[in-house]
Amino acid sequence: MRLNKFLASAGLGSRRSVEQLITGGQVLVNGRVCTELATSVTEADEVVVGGQRLGAEDKMYLLLNKPKGYLCAAKDEPGQNRPTVFDLLPEGWPRVAHAGRLDYDSEGLLILTNDGDFALRLTHPRYKVEKEYVVTLDRAFDPADAPRLLKGVFIAPEEPRPGAAAPTEAPKRVRARAERILPLPGTSVGVVLRQGLKRQIRLMFLALNYRVRRLVRVRIGPLTDRRLPSGQFRKLTRGEIRDLLKAATAVTAEG
Repeated sequence: MRLNKFLASAGLGSRRSVEQLITGGQVLVNGRVCTELATSVTEADEVVVGGQRLGAEDKMYLLLNKPKGYLCAAKDEPGQNRPTVFDLLPEGWPRVAHAGRLDYDSEGLLILTNDGDFALRLTHPRYKVEKEYVVTLDRAFDPADAPRLLKGVFIAPEEPRPGAAAPTEAPKRVRARAERILPLPGTSVGVVLRQGLKRQIRLMFLALNYRVRRLVRVRIGPLTDRRLPSGQFRKLTRGEIRDLLKAATAVTAEG
C-alpha cells in the first residue's frame, strides 16, 4: 500500500494532506525518516507519526447531530475549555475527524469519519456537495433580498470575532452565494449552499442587515435524518455512503 494511502486509512486526513506530513519529514518508516511519496508499506512495516505507531483502521462513517455549544476541533484554544464534538463520542472510540465544520453556535448534521478520501469529496469546493440549513433570523426575511444572496455578497470569512486581537492585515473579502433560498414560516428561511466558507451564512445575512438567531444544518447532499436526537450519533448505512459519493461524483461530472 502506498504510504499516503496508509496514513489516510489511519485517519490522518486525505491523501493530499498526509503528503505534507511525508514531505515535511514527520513520518518514520522502520525507524527512518521517509520523505519519498512513492514509498510502499505493508503490515510488517513500522510507521510512526508524532511518536505514535500507526495501523490501518477499519473505515468508519458516522452521522452526528451537533448541538449548540460544541467546537468542531480536536481541542479548544489555550486557556479555554469548551467541549468539542468528539466529547460526544464514547470514551475509547476509534479516532475520527469531522468532514466539514459547523460553528460553535450552530447545530445540525455533521459527518465524522476516518476515511480521508471520503471526507475530501464531501468538503472540497470542486465537488460542490449541497448542504441545506434552516436559518432563524431576528426579523422576517424579505423575499426581495433573495436575489442578492443568489447573486452573491462579499464577506470576510477570516474577520475575527468581537474581542479578538486585531489582524495585521485587512481580512480578504470573497464572494459568497447561495444556491437556493427556500421560504419558511415566521422568521425562518431555508438556505442551500455548495460553498463552505467560514461563518458564511451568518456573514451573508449580516451584509443584508439581518442577525442569525439560530442556524441548523438539516441536509448534506442527499442525506437527512430528522429523527436523530441532538447530541446523538449513528453509523451511516452502506446505501447512504454510496449515495453521498454518487452525489459528489455527479456534480464533478457536470463540470
